[in-house]
Amino acid sequence: MYRLIFDRLKEWKSKKNRKPLIIQGARQVGKTWVMKAFGSSYFKKHVYINFESNINLQHVFESDLDIARIITVFEIETGISIDNETLIILDEIQEAKGGLTALKYFYENAPQYYLMAAGSYLGVSLQKGHTFPVGKVDFLQLYPMNFEEFLLNIKEELLLKNLKEQNWKVLSAFHEKLISLLRIYYFVGGMPEAVNEYIDSNNLKQVRAIQSNILLGYENDFSKHAPIKSAPKIRLVWQSIIGQLAKDKKKFVYGQLRTGARAKEFESAINWLVNSGLVHKSNRITKPGIPLLAYADMDAFKLYLLDIGLLNAMAGLGEKILLHKNQILVEHKGAMTEQFVSQELKIKYGLFYWSAANGTSELDFIIQQENSIIPVEVKAEENLKAKSLRVFVDKYKSTRAIRTSMSFYRDDDWLENIPLYAVFTI
Repeated sequence: MYRLIFDRLKEWKSKKNRKPLIIQGARQVGKTWVMKAFGSSYFKKHVYINFESNINLQHVFESDLDIARIITVFEIETGISIDNETLIILDEIQEAKGGLTALKYFYENAPQYYLMAAGSYLGVSLQKGHTFPVGKVDFLQLYPMNFEEFLLNIKEELLLKNLKEQNWKVLSAFHEKLISLLRIYYFVGGMPEAVNEYIDSNNLKQVRAIQSNILLGYENDFSKHAPIKSAPKIRLVWQSIIGQLAKDKKKFVYGQLRTGARAKEFESAINWLVNSGLVHKSNRITKPGIPLLAYADMDAFKLYLLDIGLLNAMAGLGEKILLHKNQILVEHKGAMTEQFVSQELKIKYGLFYWSAANGTSELDFIIQQENSIIPVEVKAEENLKAKSLRVFVDKYKSTRAIRTSMSFYRDDDWLENIPLYAVFTI
């Protein structure tokens, strides 16, 4: 497999003032594989330490932070000599007491070492008050494979090349093929194990079994990694996401969790899921100002799962429903499409949406490209109506507006229709 993050990792490796690198991302998105594969491909050798499974090394940083001693311990543990051409991989670093602090000393006292760290629940750990070496580390976020990576790994490089170049004249002949591939991606999603199974066996039932196991693992993690009192609320929020997204207005409604539920009760549960990378939050903006975050209403938001394949597995939608144009369940097709677009945009942009004060109009996504604000309206099939988009453009005088749907590319006077399979090119 090839992951696009490799390009960013190569940039990190070549930096003159390189800092230790932390790769963040939810469990099962491929952090360990990426680090090891990068070490094998771009270094003479690498050492791998997992602080979750290696209990003995969880205290390696406690006595002192002498880098020479720590390196010697790593060499003895792995049986590999470490020099300035070795990649040091520290996995689940939040499980080692003082591990995050140690990164500062690697940067300040031993910058010759290439050091990469990761932690599935690092975001959660930082909320618990763990000290963090601000300014002494670099960050990269790893998400499930997006549609671009999916095409790359199923050997559709030429189609992908033309998509990235937005060569619509060529792509018009392959529109239906791309739609079919997109529907397959809706089912398979971007979890690396599921994609790998699809590539190896083309067995969608086995893909679904893998997705179900990942979901079960996440739910087991609620009890393992979350505060005991919060675990039941986290589970309620998690299990409500498909129902929340199936509504016409997808703003998160606490009353769907249980009768009388209030924000104060579930705020920490939602934050836990967000910090663990399992859900993405999209906040409503009151007006399209720059930066968008300054105009966000923190009390009004939508929640999306990290992966569309997992959302479909959670909803129990089978391959026949998803892979045939006219058989997508009416109540779910909008949810699945919006989920897909949220994943594609999240990689490059923050997630925000807009709704009018009177509630009559709503736009699924608002993105900021440098000094421009671009509204994005999502359509599940080939519906080319864009009433809310027109309201927004007229109200705020937008110079560019995007509708994305299953229809082919078209450029009208006031909006572009970008096919859903090309959303990653926005």
